[in-house]
Amino acid sequence: MIADYMEKGFLENIIDMFRHDSGLYDLVGELIQDERVRVRIGVTALMEELSHLDASNAAAAVPNLLPLLNHDNPVVRGDVSNMLGIVGDKSVLPFLEKGLNDADSNVRLILREAIAEIKQRP
Repeated sequence: MIADYMEKGFLENIIDMFRHDSGLYDLVGELIQDERVRVRIGVTALMEELSHLDASNAAAAVPNLLPLLNHDNPVVRGDVSNMLGIVGDKSVLPFLEKGLNDADSNVRLILREAIAEIKQRP
């Protein structure tokens, strides 16, 4: 249901849902793997907003995202790396740094950007 709402552009409604039910952060790992581009873009926008509006809970998505750094699809690895940079949890730095030798040059670039973004945070 959330993926379908995301595809239809109901981002504000989904933000409200996450802010009222932090258990929904467990779904972020599934959403970022959705085959629909609008859903993947939407979940990234969702996490960008929630990293500001609900920063204390946004890190709850991290445990479900970390295993996806080893996903077969480089698009998923890149999207997850970007999302981890957005969340900004410094504890993920070793996991991101492990991927700096990724076979895909785009993933390596996104990893470097995510690491830099996290390191810039206080």
